[in-house]
Amino acid sequence: MNTVAAGRTTSTRFHLPDFCTGSSTLAVVLIVELVALILTVARQPLHYNFWIDLAGNSLFMLWQGLICAAALCRSKPWLKQHAAQRAYLLTLGLVLSVSLIVAEVVYQLGVRMGGGIGALETVFPDSHTGFLLRTFTITFIVSSLALRYFHVTEEWRSSIELEAQARIRALQARIRPHFLFNSMNTIASLTRSDPERAEEAVEDLADLFRANLSEARSWIPLKEELEIARIYQRIEQLRLGERLHVKWEIAELPMRALVPSLLVQPLLENAVYHGIEPLARGGTITITGNFDNEQIELSVSNPMPEMHNQLKHAGNGIALDNIRQRLDLAWPGRAQVELLKEAACYRVVLRFPFQDRHEQAR
Repeated sequence: MNTVAAGRTTSTRFHLPDFCTGSSTLAVVLIVELVALILTVARQPLHYNFWIDLAGNSLFMLWQGLICAAALCRSKPWLKQHAAQRAYLLTLGLVLSVSLIVAEVVYQLGVRMGGGIGALETVFPDSHTGFLLRTFTITFIVSSLALRYFHVTEEWRSSIELEAQARIRALQARIRPHFLFNSMNTIASLTRSDPERAEEAVEDLADLFRANLSEARSWIPLKEELEIARIYQRIEQLRLGERLHVKWEIAELPMRALVPSLLVQPLLENAVYHGIEPLARGGTITITGNFDNEQIELSVSNPMPEMHNQLKHAGNGIALDNIRQRLDLAWPGRAQVELLKEAACYRVVLRFPFQDRHEQAR
């Protein structure tokens, strides 16, 4: 039901880019300069007046384009409250109104500053009605095409984001059953030997799945993600006892950062399964976090037994591929998963940009 509703909301909303950003402003500048060049070529042959005419058209249209972009930047929250067709008409009306106001100001400046000076007479328009009519017609045609282009582009971008979110949820669904089965086996093994600890494990498991399933969130604060990993550690600690030691070195991490959920817990699970279980005396897993230059680095290292069952590496590869795909969906081309194998240590390093609630809202 939520997916269907989200799809309907997307299809009935008029999409506009954020004209407060530099990329959208650059797009407006390129569009108006292209129109100015086309109009100048259509009006003037390539003689000495061509460059003067091009400069005048460019200056006038830049005023129009940038002021319209500023108006759309300020009015976007208001426009988003309306349905698609009404929002489109209001946006077009706003652009036409601003353009006509700028045209009227330019004409009045020409009247007051021209004063019979030949150089200025060639720059400012001489026909009031004709100038406003041409401005209205050209603005209407160009704005209609540009708004349609912006709408289609933003709608395509929105659909890509929705598809990425759906893929993230599907990838997460591959993790949850695996963790659930392992956790239930741990609880079952404790039921007869230590009922009280089994009850604590059930409560931890309930807290873990309440945090991940009931709210159905794709992004969670890093603090909550690390708490999920700690809950998993407590469940495994009941099964492995003194064989399992986890060292947390995460004081430098920004806990308010948003990350895809179930990012650290699968790495800790792999470290337990591949590094601790094969060792009779167990070992230490080290989870380290660094934050530098708006980049977050998380690493999970575990001892690597010399004689390791090679069949276990398949599960490790699935989990890492899963995490790599979800990071790539979250930050295309900006996230990295690195595997480091040393003499007696296996380490997985995640690197991704810092992102908080404010940046995600934008």
